[in-house]
This record gives sequence, structure tokens and C-alpha cells, in this order.
Amino acid sequence: MTSPIRVGFIGLNPDSNWAATAHIPALKALSDTFEVVGVANSTPESGKRTAEALGLTAYDTPADLVVSADIDVVVVTVKVPYHFELVTLALEAGKHVYCEWPLGNGLVEAQKLAALAEEKGVVAVAGTQARCAPEVLHLKKLIDEGFVGQVLSTSIVGTGGNWADKTSDVYYYLFDKANGATMEDIPMGHTLAAVRDVLGDFGALKATKLRNFETVVITDKDETRPKTAADQVMVQGALESGAALSVHYRGGTTKGTNFLWEINGTEGVIQVTAGLGHAQMVQLTITGARGDDDLTEQMPDAAVNEGLPEFPGARNVAGVYQRMAEDIRTGSRSAPSFADAVRLHEVLEAIDQDAS
Repeated sequence: MTSPIRVGFIGLNPDSNWAATAHIPALKALSDTFEVVGVANSTPESGKRTAEALGLTAYDTPADLVVSADIDVVVVTVKVPYHFELVTLALEAGKHVYCEWPLGNGLVEAQKLAALAEEKGVVAVAGTQARCAPEVLHLKKLIDEGFVGQVLSTSIVGTGGNWADKTSDVYYYLFDKANGATMEDIPMGHTLAAVRDVLGDFGALKATKLRNFETVVITDKDETRPKTAADQVMVQGALESGAALSVHYRGGTTKGTNFLWEINGTEGVIQVTAGLGHAQMVQLTITGARGDDDLTEQMPDAAVNEGLPEFPGARNVAGVYQRMAEDIRTGSRSAPSFADAVRLHEVLEAIDQDAS
């Protein structure tokens, strides 16, 4: 029997955050492949609390965790400004790495991390898990099989949930552009990763960014603070195929359209809808029509989700881990890689530069 791949987390709180709600359920569903064994947090006390709650080994510091012979994969689930330092530690120790998206705080950091991962010859995965959503994989199949014929255009409208005029203290860092965790970086970036998989690379793009709100109310602190991140991001241009592309992300949520991705072609149309613009973590619904037919559901077979978590975000993360395990054990490179992340960072950098 093959031994499980042993996982250590940097940044895991059992009561909240993405690691607890998505990564831990994903890895539990894949317990025949992975075993979560260790944790290191920002302080030894925090790490010990998590270890006691989840039955793990606590390491005093991330540096202690990454050099442990009991850890095969280091998972980095902290805020974006700390990715570069912690991922570098893990790579220098020769560990396989799963880092949440965005990989780095900007393109330069991502490029350095990808180069180091290549030098070390490890499996280095960036968490663009929308690419592994069963619905996105099914959508790619529909497009490849010619459901809409030649793709003429694609249009996306999405909401960010955050990035409007209100937030809580724990999420305020998202509203400071310098932290590399803006609306275009996170929900739009995740969605564009899926768009590229389904429809191919991007061509020339033009962009506009606006701020309707210069400040944000911190609801649990009764404070108002500066806001430098955009709350309206609009991108227009073309795919390399020549199909037209239009993307509009809006801060907050609305009682109107929160997520619509439409693909129009010579033979038909497909619409992907959801209740929020975070394609990486929400339930996506696919409908489509050919010719004179009415729109009907075009969802993947329910069997693809058997044994996986109910929460779509955790299910998609499980899909990334499944690919990562195959890459570790066979030498393939099927999981979203650091090199893939660099290419996505390049797109976001081009959008940012054009909008400046």
C-alpha cells in the first residue's frame, strides 16, 4: 500500500478562514492519499491551539515545519503579503508546495517563486481551483465538442462581495491595493484562470479601474479607513482566437446579476451563472442552447462529485489536490502550477498597467 502524502499547514485556524473551510474538508475526503500531520502559525501559541483542536503536531515556527522530515507538502494559506517569504522557505527546504492564489504580491514575486520551484524540481501548485471545478471541466468539454460552434464572443459580469464601502476588520487588508489581494487579483483572477482553460489565451486587452468609494466602513470597529483598491474593474479586448472579450467586476453584491459568464458562438450559446463572482468557490450552473432550442441545463454528471465535499470551494480544492498527488507520484504536471500562476499574473499586470 502506498504511504499517504504528509501535509503541513502554515496558516490554519480550526474555527475560521479558507484553510479550515476548504482545505481540511478536501483533504479529509482524500484521506487515502493525504494525511494532515502538522501546523505552524504566526505564533507558537496559535499553532498549539490548532494542533490540539485537530490532533496535529505543532511547530513553533514555519522554519521548523518546512525542515521536518515528517512533512512532504507545505500548504501556505496566509495573507498574500506573506506568501513570498514562506513559500521561499518551503522551496529552499526541498518541499512540494501548495500556495493559495495569488501566488505573489505582484508579478515579480511570482516569477521569482516559479524560478525557484523549477530549480528545486518540486511540485509547486498555485490554488487557482476554479480550473478544477467539475462545472468548468464540463464547460471546456462542451466548447471542445463544438456545442456553440465557433466562439464569437464571451462576456462576464461578476461581483466581488467585498471591495465596496463596508467590510470587517479581518478583511480590511483586501482594500489596500499594496497588499496584492484586490478584486481583480482574487475573484477576477480566479475566473480568468478558468476562462483561459476553456477558451484559450488572451490577446490584447484594454482596461479601466474606478473607485466609487474612497473610504470603507469597518463594521465591527465603528471606524472609517482609507480605501485604495478599485471597486469597478472593466476589461475589453480579444482572445487569441479572435473572439471578443468583455469583463466587468463590481464591488459588493447586488440583487441583480452577481455572476454571469456567457459564451456566444455560430451554433449556440452557453451561460454560466452563480450567486457571487468568485467562480473558485461558488456553485456554478451551466445552461445552453443550440439553434432555435430553449436554454436547458448542461451540468456534469452528479457522479463526478461522489465522495467529495458538498461545499463547492472545498470540492474544487480537492480536485487540485488530486492532481497534485498524481504529479508527486508519477512526475506528471497536471495541477495548476507556479508557471501557470506567472502567466495569470502577467495578464493581471497588463490590465493594471493599461488602467493606470
